Amino acid sequence: MTAAQADLPTDLQANFLGMPDGLRLDTPDVADGAAIWRIARDSKVLDLNSSYSYLLWCRDFAATSVVARDADGEPVGFVTGYVRPDAPRTLVVWQAAVDHAHRGRGLAAALLDGLTAKVVGARGITTVETTITPGNTASERLFSSYAQRHGAGVERTVLFDAALFPGDDGGHEPEVLYVIGPLAR
Repeated sequence: MTAAQADLPTDLQANFLGMPDGLRLDTPDVADGAAIWRIARDSKVLDLNSSYSYLLWCRDFAATSVVARDADGEPVGFVTGYVRPDAPRTLVVWQAAVDHAHRGRGLAAALLDGLTAKVVGARGITTVETTITPGNTASERLFSSYAQRHGAGVERTVLFDAALFPGDDGGHEPEVLYVIGPLAR
């Protein structure tokens, strides 16, 4: 059993049967930062942060993030998140991505379910927030289906209008905030 699975209540540990064959859920560590950065870069849809930020994420927010590992222990997908300091029952999902070779197997949904089960059990989270740019249909489907699976409502509002982003190219779309909850414990 991995550290992430051990953090869950006994009745939720079996939930990881939803992981695709040959993959396991785990807590990231600093050594995973470079692989997570590459998966984010190769997704072609995520805002790519510096490689340094992924190393920090794996150090400082490992308890609120998960990775999927293949048989060799290499990360093939991840979900990063944090608990909002001013809303300690809210998990913000920062990024979610799956390596191209593992897409279409339900891995992103299994990672999101595993992460939230872990954080709900450990911290009493009742709400999940994320932002999605218009047209990112894969993320829209991932989070809408997550809400349906968990019997939770979804509220959508623009959190950051495109005009708030720096630069003259006008290249960043608005970020739409998805508030999903309440989650059952």
